[in-house]
Amino acid sequence: MPKQFIDISMPLENDVVSDPEGYRPQITYINHNQSVNQVLDFFPGLKKEDLPDGEAWAIEYVSLITHNGTHLDAPYHFHSTMNKGERSITIDEVPLEWCFQPGVKLDFRHFPDGYVVQKRDVEKELERIEHKLKPLEIILVNTRAGKRYGHNDYVSSGCGMGREATLFLLEQGVRLTGTDAWSWDAPFGHTKEKFEKTKNASLIWEGHKVGKDIGYCHLEKLHNLEALPSNRFIVSCFPVKIKGASAGWTRAVAILN
Repeated sequence: MPKQFIDISMPLENDVVSDPEGYRPQITYINHNQSVNQVLDFFPGLKKEDLPDGEAWAIEYVSLITHNGTHLDAPYHFHSTMNKGERSITIDEVPLEWCFQPGVKLDFRHFPDGYVVQKRDVEKELERIEHKLKPLEIILVNTRAGKRYGHNDYVSSGCGMGREATLFLLEQGVRLTGTDAWSWDAPFGHTKEKFEKTKNASLIWEGHKVGKDIGYCHLEKLHNLEALPSNRFIVSCFPVKIKGASAGWTRAVAILN
């Protein structure tokens, strides 16, 4: 059978609440007519009517942070050190073999927004799909947020992965994970409420901060995970190579045989 490619990335686009205010992409589109003067400036003496159909090129000016759209976080994003004291690697140093491995999907769409997934939840789901984790498998978490992309509540939607759940995955040899939510951890608004009640700072970014103990990467803002089976697919998610950066954009794709 031919391979089937399933796009599990979200687009970069304007006017969608894909990030909090002040962190969203800004894309300026220049069409074939708007760019004519640019071409004329390159070639003195050239006239618009000399160009095929009087058209030049289409280009875009894009203003981004490295965490816009579907992206891969490097251990450096989580903390300055990993593996209990080593210097955290940046996105240009992430081993490429981490980024092309068999995938496993954990279906956590039934958990409410803000729920923090525990180790027992992961074990129960692995039992349900009859899968035993193997080193370097890429674990994708399908949350309620996947269906909220394009809606104003996207950033606050979905469950998050807690410390013990994340640590459990990494102890099985997993080094790359992903989620269709805005963050690997529970949405900040829910964590803020818990912190205000408990003043327990360890609740903040508890999943991310596991990288201090075991260095790992995760994908955020995946899309279309509902189209995937529980396993028996390959994930390709090579990041853009940005020197010394905490993350890189990726066109994440699932490949089914």
